[in-house]
Amino acid sequence: MLLIEDIMVSPPMDGETIDPAALFGSPGPFELEIGFGKGGFLLNRARAHPEVRLLGIEWANKYYRSCADRMVRWKVENVRVMRADAKVLVIAHLPPDCLSVLHVYHPDPWPKKRHHKRRLIQKDFVEAAVRSLMHGGRWLVQTDHAEYFEQIAELLGGHESLRKVPWGQDGYGSDPEWSGTNFEVKYLKEGRRIYRSAYVVSK
Repeated sequence: MLLIEDIMVSPPMDGETIDPAALFGSPGPFELEIGFGKGGFLLNRARAHPEVRLLGIEWANKYYRSCADRMVRWKVENVRVMRADAKVLVIAHLPPDCLSVLHVYHPDPWPKKRHHKRRLIQKDFVEAAVRSLMHGGRWLVQTDHAEYFEQIAELLGGHESLRKVPWGQDGYGSDPEWSGTNFEVKYLKEGRRIYRSAYVVSK
């Protein structure tokens, strides 16, 4: 019987590195979603690809707990959720070449200029993320904030180990089960434009 305690995992301690195989109790492709919100994408991705091991990171406690409960109700065994600072986790606790896909959808844009330093996607985060992605791994990023997207495109597009590829290539971002994130569904109804980019890692 799947329990909520099976889905919710504690963040690593200082100096500790995550072991994906130990986290799930079995080997398999390891994907990370940062900021899963209500968990719609995480649930759909996990159900459509049971061979994939998905770790979701979320800081909002109510979403963290409700998402874990949602996975239990759907009997989804290939998801783990963690309440943690995503930047710290990626920079300090992920081993090299462990991720097959990194999903970053609608990160907080911190629109006021004085708050830009709080944005997730900065140079140090990009370097750590690339280190954690395996050769051939994908980084999918999506936002409705045009100015933030320009910053993201400059950072990722200028990295020597990242090559931009079409969104939806090889099914990434366009699988039949792709129903969009909660933010995406909401913003499209409001008529907002969604900006998307996909990159593949070459080391």
